[in-house]
Amino acid sequence: MAETEKDPIPAHKSKGIYLLPNLFTTAGLFAGFYSIVAALKGHFAFAAIAIFIAMIADGLDGRVARLTNTESAFGAQYDSLSDMVSFGVAPALVAYSWGLSELGKLGWLAAFLYAAGTALRLARFNTQLGSTDKRFFIGLPCPAAAGVVAGMVWCGQEFNINAHSLSIIVALITAIAGCLMISNLRYHSFKQIDLKKHVPFFAIIVVVIVFILISVDPPTVLFLIFFLYALSGPIMSLRMRNTLKKRLWHRRKNKK
Repeated sequence: MAETEKDPIPAHKSKGIYLLPNLFTTAGLFAGFYSIVAALKGHFAFAAIAIFIAMIADGLDGRVARLTNTESAFGAQYDSLSDMVSFGVAPALVAYSWGLSELGKLGWLAAFLYAAGTALRLARFNTQLGSTDKRFFIGLPCPAAAGVVAGMVWCGQEFNINAHSLSIIVALITAIAGCLMISNLRYHSFKQIDLKKHVPFFAIIVVVIVFILISVDPPTVLFLIFFLYALSGPIMSLRMRNTLKKRLWHRRKNKK
């Protein structure tokens, strides 16, 4: 009996998507969209907190996908689009509504520079997957940049700072965060840390101390963490240049 040919699968038939990791991505997207709505209503503290919640969701979706072996091209693209809203558009609009609107054209240009920096950072990251050193990010990661902007706004609200009186500083921080994202500075990715392996007991103590500090004063501590991380890129670059100069000097000295 001859074998019958199987009917070809229609091109339009959906292959489906993995639900679990995309739930976390959707949660991050929701938090980013809520941040925009809260900022438009003048609830800037809630808007900043929502961005930090989006960071938690963004950190979980990829890890859940890897742990459950549910990684997909759809999930990667969806995650990038969600990041653009949560860490690009939302922080830019929150910063503009909070402290940049008084600057007029200069204010919205600073906000746009930040949003454009996020889009370029995500596009470059997606095209360089697998071709760069996993120990480092090239350019400030967009969640960290969003943490600087959101932390600044949250601190301002917590300490009742008149943002319009410091609008130039707000514009500078927002614009610099956008520029750092598209820079060639290297930032530690911490991907080499294996959570499944044994760690020194001191590491647990450090984690406990960080949690205590965050619980005591969340806006200040979170802002300082992300601000110092943003500074680590230029500092690392300067140290590498100084090290390179010393090596070149020693080589020239030895040749003589």
